[in-house]
Amino acid sequence: MRNSFRVVQAALLIIALSSCTLQPVARGDLSSRPIEVVTTVGMIADVVGEVGGERVHVTGLMGPGVDPHLYKPSAGDVLKLDRADIIFYGGLHLEGRMAEMFEKLVDRKATVAVTERIDPSRLHVTEVAGKYDPHVWFDVTLWQEAVRTIAQELGAIDPGSRVLYERNATRYLAELDELDRYAAEQIGSIPVESRVLITAHDAFGYFGARYGIEVRGLQGISTAAETGAADVQSLAAMMCDRNIRALFVESSVPRAMVEAVQSAAQARGCAVGIGGELFSDALGSRGTPEGTYIGMVRHNVDTIVQALK
Repeated sequence: MRNSFRVVQAALLIIALSSCTLQPVARGDLSSRPIEVVTTVGMIADVVGEVGGERVHVTGLMGPGVDPHLYKPSAGDVLKLDRADIIFYGGLHLEGRMAEMFEKLVDRKATVAVTERIDPSRLHVTEVAGKYDPHVWFDVTLWQEAVRTIAQELGAIDPGSRVLYERNATRYLAELDELDRYAAEQIGSIPVESRVLITAHDAFGYFGARYGIEVRGLQGISTAAETGAADVQSLAAMMCDRNIRALFVESSVPRAMVEAVQSAAQARGCAVGIGGELFSDALGSRGTPEGTYIGMVRHNVDTIVQALK
């Protein structure tokens, strides 16, 4: 009964906050205190921390192992959104049903999709008409556009610290230049015939396009997509036909689906192993290298190279 009440309470709060009749909140001069920032996925929270430094207090709604496609906000989450000075989310339907709420909150407070200024010609069209793949952070050069957007938006609500945000963004963008080079060099060291990345869902399309590796996912762009025995058998047959020896689990997706493909391939007489765990829709635990965007990308690259090379 208590859980049901909380669900209803959260739903009512979401409806109230997303109402277009609410008036914009006047925050005034924010220079005397840290900027309260709420983000969705950890990749965005990490960038805000890098760009904002001590001027921001960042609250991320979705921690390690959380799937943003299926995430349902709690009553506490909605209160955090209400108290924020600015909200950053992924956009491109990454956050599933939360997208509508964010779009309506724009009328009330600074609410920004970090992908909104990326040239659509650089985005990947999905199997769903009119929608783009939201996993842009796997192309480091695309994620740099998100960094620039975050720096600009922080400077807009806190102009007194605009120079600080620009300086931090410039420093961080240089680090991402190096990360982009590292990923390209390491993936390039894998023999061409072995450059096939098989995961639970099709989150690595931008990664594959940028760094030259074929990507196959058991599910589609969203983990909300359904998959069945035929999909498992088809992927297993492809692995056997092409002598692909490793596939990968994801930290935010149950292992069972990938293990089903592994078992199906082994039943066909193919020696297929789990190449390791990749981080796709969420960062690793706080305080670990994988708990940062740069550390997460490096971990993924190193894990892929070790398994396929």
